[in-house]
Amino acid sequence: MPITIHKTAEISSEAKIGQGTKIWHHSQVLAGAQIGENCTIGHDCLIADGARLGNGVKVQSNTDVWQGVILEDYVFVGPSAVFTNDPNPRAKYPKKDFPEYGRWQPTLVKEGATIGANATVICGAAIGKWAFVGAGAVVKGQVPDYALIVGVPARQIGWMCECGNKLDFKNGKSVCKICRRKYLKKKKIVVEEK
Repeated sequence: MPITIHKTAEISSEAKIGQGTKIWHHSQVLAGAQIGENCTIGHDCLIADGARLGNGVKVQSNTDVWQGVILEDYVFVGPSAVFTNDPNPRAKYPKKDFPEYGRWQPTLVKEGATIGANATVICGAAIGKWAFVGAGAVVKGQVPDYALIVGVPARQIGWMCECGNKLDFKNGKSVCKICRRKYLKKKKIVVEEK
């Protein structure tokens, strides 16, 4: 499949973009950005140098993905979500010119995770595979695989199946009511039963 780029988008010739990817109105992809195959970048997005997106990623409108943010395969990012990469920003002391004042911190969003609309992900966070971040949540730190988190600050309120439906555990086991995948839970760790 060919790459589809809207005529108003600005794409650097030094960005890497995989086949089948679609980039919509007024979005920018900077030199050094990497976007996998079959991704969708909504309108008014920025994919910065050093940002890495896997295959099948969907970034909805009005979202900036900054340097140091890694979105693994099949990550969904809702509209107007916010990523940060500087834990102590100062306009007068940019990290590139003043490394003694700190450095940018990476953010990792693992395979299949969902970031809800208007959620904020503070740099240094690692969001587990197939985790689900509710709309408007503010996330800092580590989010377990399959966790459902909401609120400000974000807190875990449950677990989600790979297919996006809530899981109910009894005696450490759960079967998704929709797709029938099976899961095991020990303390704060959930794994799919193969």
